[in-house]
Amino acid sequence: MHAIEQAFEDAEAVAEATRKAAAGVAGKARAMAKAAREGNIGALRKAQADLDLACAALDGEVRTAGAAWPFAPQEEEAYLEAGYAEELRGAAEAAGVTLHERDGYLVAYPSMVRILPAERAVRVDRKRLRSIRPSFLAAQLLRNQRRTSGFAPARFLETLYLVYEELLREAGGDLAGRGGGRVLPLARIYKVLTALPGANRDYDRSDFARDIYTLDAKGPQETRRGFVVSFPASTGTRVRSADLFSFVDPAGENLEYYGVKFSDAG
Repeated sequence: MHAIEQAFEDAEAVAEATRKAAAGVAGKARAMAKAAREGNIGALRKAQADLDLACAALDGEVRTAGAAWPFAPQEEEAYLEAGYAEELRGAAEAAGVTLHERDGYLVAYPSMVRILPAERAVRVDRKRLRSIRPSFLAAQLLRNQRRTSGFAPARFLETLYLVYEELLREAGGDLAGRGGGRVLPLARIYKVLTALPGANRDYDRSDFARDIYTLDAKGPQETRRGFVVSFPASTGTRVRSADLFSFVDPAGENLEYYGVKFSDAG
């Protein structure tokens, strides 16, 4: 089966050749129009002959372009399911981007890529992209790494705190004074954040894990009201996989987050 990068490259080359042939037809047509406008019979006949040749050349390029894409529809989906990820990793490596696979995602912090074979698309973070040429997508991931992320960690921290405080209050605890610091499972926080219908499709567990990692690694750690966040590991002997949020950091290390705790900084 053809590698999809090469297929796109070949299709681009054929399309460019067709564009140039079309430009040639337009040029010969302009020459014929000029000869007719000026009443130059000799130039008119020459332009007609040249136009015939240019049209024949264009027809050949169009036929070639029509057969340029080598994948049948079922082959496209099969390749996106089985071969595309490895090809994308190679293109990313060539561009200077390291991709790590985790839970059905390819992670190039801060971006997370999910391949959508049936849609002939990928999802990068929350955006669905149909531009899947490996070299093109690798360049996009590199730009994402070099630019400032749109993620607002301070706002995310305050959101975590508000949900945490509400859950703690429902459980009979209080963070109003000293004595805070109870560990709540992140799974409970995530459940509240994605309670609206369809919300977890737009903000799934991997998105949440990435945002927790970003907050943990880069801060801030203290809310406006002076409570400090931490992310303790589970101390229990049994932890359901549903209660763990996994993420691969930029160095490729697998991290797992279980709980969150806010403690009075004073």
